[in-house]
Amino acid sequence: DPANAEYQIGADDTLEITVFQVPELSRTVQVDRNGEFSLPILGRVPAAGKTADELTAFLTQKLQGRYLKDPLIAVVVKVAAKNRVTVDGAVVKPGVYPLTGPTTLIQAVALANGPDPRVANMRRVTIIRTVDGRRRGQTYDLAKIRDGKAADPGVDADDIIIVEASGARSFFTYYSSALTALSLLRPY
Repeated sequence: DPANAEYQIGADDTLEITVFQVPELSRTVQVDRNGEFSLPILGRVPAAGKTADELTAFLTQKLQGRYLKDPLIAVVVKVAAKNRVTVDGAVVKPGVYPLTGPTTLIQAVALANGPDPRVANMRRVTIIRTVDGRRRGQTYDLAKIRDGKAADPGVDADDIIIVEASGARSFFTYYSSALTALSLLRPY
C-alpha cells in the first residue's frame, strides 16, 4: 500500500516530488526499470527500495547547501506499479492496469474497456492468483454478476484476469472476414 510509511518505491511507480517555493524542481516523475528518475540539477536519482520518507531525506541532503539553503521537500507515491492487475483475453484493450484502490472484477474488466462484444464469453471469466507460491484460478459468471445474481469479487494486486472467448463466436468473427476475402479472390 503506497500510503503505508513502509512502502518501498519500485520500478514504474509514479511519484509526485514537491520542492516548496521552487516550482522548477517540483514535478511528477515515473521511476524507470533501473529504479531511477531524473530531476533538474541532480540528474539521475536512485529511488527503488527507498520509502517516500527516505527519498525525501535523500533529496533534502542532495539539495541542501549546494543549491538551496533549507529545502522543504515532499515525496508522494501517486501510483504504485506493484498494485496492478493484468486483464487479458476477449476484452477490448488487454493490458496491465494500475489499481488505485479496492477494485472488483467488474471494475477491473472495465479498465480494459470491457469484454469484447463480438467474442467474449461472459460466463467464463477467470481470476488467476498466486497464493503461497502456487497459482490458482477461480472462474466467475460476469453476466450473473452484472445482473446482481452473484457477488462481484474483489481483485488483488498481481491478479491475472482472463475473459474467455466463445468458441463459435470467435470462429465466425475471425474467419468470416478471411472467408469473404478468399471468396473475392476465387475465379468464377
